[in-house]
Amino acid sequence: MSGRSTPRPKDRAGSGDGAFARRAKVAILAGVGYLVAFVFIAPYLEMALTALKPDRELTKSPTTLLPEHWDFANFVNVWKAAPIWKNMQVSLIVAAVATLIALAVALPAAYYTARHRFRGRGAFLLLVLVTQMFAPTALVIGIYREMVALDLTDTLFGLILVNAAFNLPFCVWILHGYFSSIPKALEEAAYLDGAGKVKALVRVTLPLSLPGLVTAVIYTFIGAWNEYVVALTITSSPDRQPLTVAVPGFVTSYQQHWQYLFATSLIAIVPVVILFVFIERYLIGGLTAGSVK
Repeated sequence: MSGRSTPRPKDRAGSGDGAFARRAKVAILAGVGYLVAFVFIAPYLEMALTALKPDRELTKSPTTLLPEHWDFANFVNVWKAAPIWKNMQVSLIVAAVATLIALAVALPAAYYTARHRFRGRGAFLLLVLVTQMFAPTALVIGIYREMVALDLTDTLFGLILVNAAFNLPFCVWILHGYFSSIPKALEEAAYLDGAGKVKALVRVTLPLSLPGLVTAVIYTFIGAWNEYVVALTITSSPDRQPLTVAVPGFVTSYQQHWQYLFATSLIAIVPVVILFVFIERYLIGGLTAGSVK
């Protein structure tokens, strides 16, 4: 007789029950995932449907969820109804330059605090963390008076400085954490190969800290792109206001163009989506950059 035993009928039934349980678990998790995704996507669907309705459908009662007549021209007419192209240009300039300034200042500060022990280091890092507790809304009066004193009201440079300053602490803190997690021995090995401190930083440390850099870029860009209160306070000229300030102008006491408001809101999402598309591969590459080969 062979030493191999054949499975009993009850074992086969048990394996069948286990497979059914696994399939049921997968189906439940998938259903919950689709439900959560729908909850997050539903507001954007509502925005898209409203943006595609003609003006007469938005004023009649009762309104319907789906447009009776699909008006795709709203996405074209919105550029003529207000100078949103100029507002989008302002938002792009402010967000991009503020991100560059924040990273340029945060990189050396985070690297130095991660690689050197000095008196007051803990207090400095605590101060950086505490500054995240203050929202621009709470400091808007002081910010406005400072912009008036520096003659930076109604200027792009004033918006850039404010957004860079408020996002700088987060960049310093997250980059400090990534630099601290990288072994110093890797840089010392680069020194033995003849690399200087700058070359070791650029060739060794920065590639390994790429997830932190990407996170800092995304956080700073989105924070500057979505900023509203300070921009509304220190800017007054329509052509110098970012898109966040220009969007509510479609619905006022004198006019109600809800289709243009929602169309512009959807247009404002596009630059952030493009940023994620181009930066996702660098995030994935950075997550595997420090793996052992």
